[in-house]
Amino acid sequence: MQEDFIESSFQYREAFASDIEPLGVIKGHEVDIILNLERSYPPLLRIPAYPANPRPREALETQINDLMKLGVLIKAVHDEEVEVTTPVIITWHNDESKMVGDFRKLKSYTIPDMY
Repeated sequence: MQEDFIESSFQYREAFASDIEPLGVIKGHEVDIILNLERSYPPLLRIPAYPANPRPREALETQINDLMKLGVLIKAVHDEEVEVTTPVIITWHNDESKMVGDFRKLKSYTIPDMY
């Protein structure tokens, strides 16, 4: 049983996170979010950032920079009109920070995915 697991893990190693690819490299599983309204989107979908103290702000900047390096996030250009924004907060667990997005407003305009 253990040998089978090790063999499978090695055979499909590109699917697992590593120091180089912390998110793994499974392709073809992107998610499309379909909204139930047309452009231009209401101001309710442009939510400003929540205020943060220095420690969470520093952790947030680190996490955002890491996600930009991985290509998960892209930085909006200064004069680019961003139609949908969502605030994030930092939560702490065992002295480790985690970034959490508040997608409640966006969810209220989303068409449910029926799988």
